[in-house]
Amino acid sequence: MKSKRSFMLMALCLSTLAGLAQNTQSSGQVTEESKTTFKPHWYMQVQAGAAETVGEASFKDLISPAAALSVGYKFTPLWGIRAGASGWQAKGKWAALDDSYKFNYLQGNVDATLDLSNLFCHYNPKRFFNAYMFVGVGLAGGFNNDDAVALDAAGYRMQYLWSGKKVFVAGRGGLGTNLRLSNHVSFNLEVNANVVSDKFNSKKADNADWQLNALAGFTFKFGKSGKKAKPVVAYTPEVVETVVEVQQETKPVYVPAPVEEKKEEVKPLTENIFFNINSSVIRSSEESKIANLVAFLQKNADVKVSICGYADAGTGTTAINLRLSKERALAVEKALKAKGIAADRIMVDFKGDKVQPFSTNNENRVAICITE
Repeated sequence: MKSKRSFMLMALCLSTLAGLAQNTQSSGQVTEESKTTFKPHWYMQVQAGAAETVGEASFKDLISPAAALSVGYKFTPLWGIRAGASGWQAKGKWAALDDSYKFNYLQGNVDATLDLSNLFCHYNPKRFFNAYMFVGVGLAGGFNNDDAVALDAAGYRMQYLWSGKKVFVAGRGGLGTNLRLSNHVSFNLEVNANVVSDKFNSKKADNADWQLNALAGFTFKFGKSGKKAKPVVAYTPEVVETVVEVQQETKPVYVPAPVEEKKEEVKPLTENIFFNINSSVIRSSEESKIANLVAFLQKNADVKVSICGYADAGTGTTAINLRLSKERALAVEKALKAKGIAADRIMVDFKGDKVQPFSTNNENRVAICITE
């Protein structure tokens, strides 16, 4: 009879466990919204405007038409390369004459570009104003210099006169902006300066000649310049308890010996405090993580926290990134102290960009906090 009761109690326990297992479900909660990350892409620029060949004549006398066609590739949110052709017409003027003389040129350029908006602000593919700068080199091919040849023949001596075709090495730099109209089209404004040999305008001046351009046009992006990362989803099991009523027989109750309760071990807490590019200011979206960390430390008075700052290797220099990582770690330390956490419970370290804890570049703008 005793063995029969034991068998019934064992069967009842097994059925209860089976009911619990069948009613356990997984529910997902989005813990971090999806972010748009940069994607390398090609682009094309079509520009036209006015040029000024710097000389001793008045500004308005040396204005001429200009145009440019360029193709570029942007490798990172900051850096890119651009190649293109520019030019049209240049002018010169002999001081003793009222009339200027003109000639044509076509210049091939290769430029390195730097995105100033992404440098000083975070990457944002929806931004309207997108400033950039560039430096580069080129080869300018001059032709149709017949006006200068005629002046020389008329007695106005051109010491650096050239005829036919002539090639000049050029150095260049400039500033521009793309005003976003859609995901693929922007209105472009650009000014640039090109320095060439003193022989460019056929006149000797004992210094380099300059060709200045003010251009407007359009920039066309090919393909997608950004991609959305998948949102981070945390899955937590939802347990539905099944209550089984057991009809007890009136039997003697055997009280087991008291069991000493074991002290629950405190599990370490990890919080990743993410920062914007080139910033050590704690974002409002990260304040809840600071609050969680403070609450944990207040609840567990014998626990300490280790803070380590990092910077992404994709932007900035090694020296700048080392400073940023230190400032990010100190910013979190300051926030904890402001909430009453004692300084002797906080350990601070920083790694710069030598260590990248995450595979995604932007996520390495972080201070990682681990309790111990």
